[in-house]
Amino acid sequence: MAPAFPRRRTVGVSLKMYFGLEKTAQYIQECIPLGPHALSHQVDVFIIPDFVSLTAASTALNLEAPNIRLGAQDCFWEDSGAYTGEVSPVVLKSIGCSLVELGHAERRRLFGENDELVAKKAQACVRNGMTPLVCIGEKNHGSVASAVDECRPQITSILEATTDEEIIFAYEPVWAIGQPKPASAEYVVAVTRELRQLCGARQVRFLYGGSAGPGTFDAMRDGVDGLFLGRFAHDPQNFYEVIKEVGSE
Repeated sequence: MAPAFPRRRTVGVSLKMYFGLEKTAQYIQECIPLGPHALSHQVDVFIIPDFVSLTAASTALNLEAPNIRLGAQDCFWEDSGAYTGEVSPVVLKSIGCSLVELGHAERRRLFGENDELVAKKAQACVRNGMTPLVCIGEKNHGSVASAVDECRPQITSILEATTDEEIIFAYEPVWAIGQPKPASAEYVVAVTRELRQLCGARQVRFLYGGSAGPGTFDAMRDGVDGLFLGRFAHDPQNFYEVIKEVGSE
């Protein structure tokens, strides 16, 4: 079933834990010019810094590039309570976050997060008016059918935990993360087309992540709505070039 809403093209980056406070602040300032650039190309852009940098990043973006969305790298599934060390989705929303990255392969591998837990966090995001950016992907490179089978519960758990809210799925084949080249375009398009069918008429966007860079989107545009970038986008000029590519016809 074809979606009854526009599939906005989207480019974003997660800074993970690569930068310190000063470097993050500098990076945000260097990305300010991307705001009008993204508007002119009709591309949605987001940046996901570390938790400690969120307040300063929010202030800078609100003042100088309000169309650049601010995201967080995780959140807790409850709004408040005795949960030492966790971060409330209420607080993230009040800071100015509009999306939250959830279920990244690193969190699944290092911290044992599973589909049920990620779905609870997605519920917390939408409950607080934020968009879940849910990372999905298969561990090993095999057939399209096996990739779809492995990703299916990752997607259905999110769809069942939410209703009409928009979801962004970042398709990141685990075997392609950090590799010299992304997964083949033919493979990604085949997998994401199948995964999109699982979503029916729900508002979803599919981004590709996993060694994404120049030329990645052009080859995959029949399957995905944009890119979720990693270290390649640590250079704002690279970020600029990808936005231009994603926004081209």
